[in-house]
Parts: sequence; structure tokens; C-alpha cells
Amino acid sequence: MSITLAASLLNPNFGLVIWITIVFVLLLVVLRRFAWGPITKALEEREQTIDASIQRAEQALAEAKQIQADNEKARREAEQEAQRLLREAREEVERLRNDEVQKTRDQIQQMRTQAQAEIEREKQSALEELRTEVADLAIQAAEKILTENLDGDRQRKLVQGFIDDLPKN
Repeated sequence: MSITLAASLLNPNFGLVIWITIVFVLLLVVLRRFAWGPITKALEEREQTIDASIQRAEQALAEAKQIQADNEKARREAEQEAQRLLREAREEVERLRNDEVQKTRDQIQQMRTQAQAEIEREKQSALEELRTEVADLAIQAAEKILTENLDGDRQRKLVQGFIDDLPKN
């Protein structure tokens, strides 16, 4: 029986071929209507989604590159600004230092001038005091000489004793 069954499979049966063809065509129509359309539509949507994603990724990459370039430019500008500020600060510090040095020199010169003027006043005052003291001493010496009518040796001894009695400062 297995041989007859196998033999019948090898013999062409045109009725069976027609029914298989009709079923196959119907299957293709049903697949085309219900399966191929949605599958094709899903694939197209997927393709569009992928294309949109690629475009967004490319756009994001371009934006990232632009942002990176802008950041680099801003960094360079910030560095230049920082260098400029440092340079200005150094110049300002140098200017202030020079101003302070000049002010100090002027103050020292003014103090020196004042000290010299004070020394000169003190000197004049001391000279005036000395003149007054010398005049007083001369008057006192003259009084002693006049009050005592002495001879030359006696007068010299008297003046020498008076000079020895004077304070040493």
C-alpha cells in the first residue's frame, strides 16, 4: 500500500493542480489584502522612523559641533578677557605702587625739609639763647670787675675763677 500511495503522488492529477492553484491565488490575495499591506505599511513607517531618527541624529550632531565651536570660541574669548584683565590689573598695581613710592618720597622730602627748618629754628633759638647768656655773663663779669677795683693780676684771677664756676654744658 505504501507503494501505491507513493505512485499516486507521482502521477499528475489536473483537478488537484487546479485546486492548489486556486487556493494559492486566494492565499496570495488574502495575504496581499490583510498581511502584505500592513506589513509593507509597517516597514515603510519603520523606514520613515529610522530616516527621521537619522536626520535628528545628524541635526543633533551638527548642533553639538556648533555648540562645541561656540564653546571653544567663548573659551578663547574668556581666556583673552582674563589675560586682558590680568594685564590691566598688573598695570594698575604698578601704577599704584609707583604713586605710593612717589607719595612716600614726597613725604620724606617734606619731612626732611620740615626737619631742616626745625633744626634751623632750634639752631637760631640756641644761638639767640647763647647770645643772651653770653651777654648776661659779660654783664655779670663787668659788674664784678667794676665793683672791685682791682689790679690786672687780680682781675685775671677773678675772670678765670668766674669762668671755672660756669656750668660745663
